[in-house]
Amino acid sequence: MADSRSAALFRRACRSLVGGVNSPVRAFKAVGGFPVFMESGKGAYLKDADGRRYIDYCLSWGPLILGHAREEIIAAAQRALKKGSTFGAATEMEVALAEALKAALPSLELLRLTSSGTEAVMSAIRLARAHTGRDWVIKFAGCYHGHVDSLLVQAGSGATTLGTPDSAGVPRAWAATTLNLPYNDLQACRRAFSKYGGKIAAVIVEPVAGNMGVVAPAPGFLQGLRELTRAHKALLIFDEVITGFRLCYGGAQSLFNIRPDLTCLGKIVGGGLPLAAYGGSRKIMERVAPLGPVYQAGTLSGNPVAVAAGLACLKLLKEENPYPRMEQLIMHLVQGLREEAEKAGSAVQLHSVGSMFTLFFCPSSISDYSSAQRCDRAAYGRFFNAMLRQGVYLPPAQLEAAFLSSAHDSADLTLTLRAARRAFEPA
Repeated sequence: MADSRSAALFRRACRSLVGGVNSPVRAFKAVGGFPVFMESGKGAYLKDADGRRYIDYCLSWGPLILGHAREEIIAAAQRALKKGSTFGAATEMEVALAEALKAALPSLELLRLTSSGTEAVMSAIRLARAHTGRDWVIKFAGCYHGHVDSLLVQAGSGATTLGTPDSAGVPRAWAATTLNLPYNDLQACRRAFSKYGGKIAAVIVEPVAGNMGVVAPAPGFLQGLRELTRAHKALLIFDEVITGFRLCYGGAQSLFNIRPDLTCLGKIVGGGLPLAAYGGSRKIMERVAPLGPVYQAGTLSGNPVAVAAGLACLKLLKEENPYPRMEQLIMHLVQGLREEAEKAGSAVQLHSVGSMFTLFFCPSSISDYSSAQRCDRAAYGRFFNAMLRQGVYLPPAQLEAAFLSSAHDSADLTLTLRAARRAFEPA
């Protein structure tokens, strides 16, 4: 494929774009080879620059829960665009979207729209610090919350030590305000609060981890975080950029019946366009400007085209309720992949929650980032490329979530499992 149009485009991109891409994982370094350049998408399928079609299980990293180019969403965005692409002023549509989000997630009494999940998280962290008068934040290893400086940290030398920078350009003093603990380890969190409770402003967590592959919360883990933060007067922040409207109409907080203090949303709420939000109780959110002293602003926040797409997406999800069918399909897919792996003698773990799933090339169980690190990434890379050659597009990295959309059907799954049978065969 070295003479393909994708290869030529990548060589051209490398002359102008950093690494030839606008987001690192798109460079395919984790799976080998060069990135596939996509030209269009429809339903469950992508088409690349060379005209090849793929069943898509990446779905733009989660936003496209209704599949590519859903007609109602495209039409809503087009109607909005004809009236103007951006105004930098208030519109009725953004009020309607805020009302729809509030109705779906009762924890959102007031909210603010932003353009990206990173912005939403950054703003929620700033707000939590202002509200509590404390500086430190607990996050969990393997949970990614956007490229917020103070959250780009790796674990220190012990379970409750302060973080050190995981990216060049992040001052150590900023990373040192973050405690990086093992996901699903409530005892480590208890120890951290016992030692540093008066300094901790918030705990931020992906309620279902999606950035170390799909890892579900252990029984009692989320509830324990809620109790701990409440007892120590810290805030609980749910990063539902991935899980919001992905697991059910609402978010993981609806599924697990836990009310966080602040919630960050993104991906699905924009219907495939750049849009995100953060919100929480009125008491906390009234600290945000112009009502309070916590400053946050954005020229394209509440962009009318993105808002229109988001509203159309939420309306369709509410009317069609595709969640039970998607969950049935993904259970069939996961079971089929497990059977094909067993036939080939491949040691894998398959995790799924709702319409999210991950195929881990690992012989032992996975519950946190440390156990996920034991995966055979080279084996995943070989499997990924074998599937790609057969027209199945998976996330180009082992420790990333894959997704199903309402546009996928049983025929797509049959083709996927047929491709997996060949991909699992020894080289």
